[in-house]
Amino acid sequence: MGADDHHNHHNDSDGHDDTAPPKMHITQRELAKERIPLAWRDYCSHLLPELNKCRRENNYLPWRCQKERMVWNKCQYDDYMRRMRLADKQRQVKEEAKLAAA
Repeated sequence: MGADDHHNHHNDSDGHDDTAPPKMHITQRELAKERIPLAWRDYCSHLLPELNKCRRENNYLPWRCQKERMVWNKCQYDDYMRRMRLADKQRQVKEEAKLAAA
């Protein structure tokens, strides 16, 4: 088993390919209402209203809202890893097409 073999096949517990984009859990209208900047609107943005509310209620003290921040950070990490697996998969398909054409 090679160093990159663990990237070749990732499935969730239901057997679905986890490189598919996750579902958005919040609408653009709700994001606008919560004043979430466009740059922060991604598959984890549904976690930001709760995190921002906690931050406001605690005067942005860095040691507060750790649970909310860790949940958001984990979501960001998981989405990054999903996108890297997708890029690996696309690169592999491209390489296989090149080899088949040769």
